Amino acid sequence: MRSMWKGAISFGLVYVPVKMYAATEQKDIRFNYLHAGCKNPVQYKRYCPHCETEVTMDEIVRGYEYEKGKYVVLTEEDFARDKAGGPGKSIEILDFVDLAEIELIYYQKSYYLAPADGGARVYELLKKAMDETGKVAIARVVIRTRESLAAIRVSDRAIVMSTMYYPDEIRQQDRLAELNYDVDLHDHELKMAVNLINSLSAQFQPEKYTDTYRQGLMDKIQAKIAGDVIETPARPEGGKVVDLMEALQASINMAQAERKEKKTATRERESKASVGGAKKAAAKSQARKKTS
Repeated sequence: MRSMWKGAISFGLVYVPVKMYAATEQKDIRFNYLHAGCKNPVQYKRYCPHCETEVTMDEIVRGYEYEKGKYVVLTEEDFARDKAGGPGKSIEILDFVDLAEIELIYYQKSYYLAPADGGARVYELLKKAMDETGKVAIARVVIRTRESLAAIRVSDRAIVMSTMYYPDEIRQQDRLAELNYDVDLHDHELKMAVNLINSLSAQFQPEKYTDTYRQGLMDKIQAKIAGDVIETPARPEGGKVVDLMEALQASINMAQAERKEKKTATRERESKASVGGAKKAAAKSQARKKTS
């Protein structure tokens, strides 16, 4: 795996040099959007309707809409100063808490923290100390330009950091009107439900859970490929390349044929004219003989 950045875990005066790696990856099947008519990929362009022109990334800035249609523009320097004022590429431990005290709703994305050069000993020290106390570290970290809360815990051979939502990012349950119900449960109903849960209980083995929908979709894709049910984008046919000498020769042949047709037509007209003159002369000669 390729590390995202190098930094350090800091608690007290102790620094643990670490490398950060993404611990998870999406396995979704990716699709391209195609034009139904020609099966070519659809393009999405950055377009300014006011200027009626396509814009490049160099022409784009980030703006915060503080009122409808009104923006404050922030530059890269603004983000850099904000990042420099925080912990930077360090993971600052704030507290140690019990894992059971953190609700799952707070967790976002997980990362592996591995020891950087020269940090194996202090890395192992932190890992064993956390393992013995059963504590989880609550820390502050900046990833890219966003400062996040994070939980650091031991997982097998590695230290895992999970970014967390801040409390004001968690929606309150009292906003769900559907939870304002009033029901009565019988003891035997609760007992049966508990028995059902116990009968379905098992040790957590993540490898036995698979994405059946994704696998079924991939099976359909493979079946279409095997059955040659493949859509090929329509491509415009290129114009026929004609050799210059061939074009000249064809033009000569055409011109010769036209001249030949004209000569033949001229001879036919002359022949008809000569035949007509001979008939007239013969008719005049016969007429003179009769009169004499």
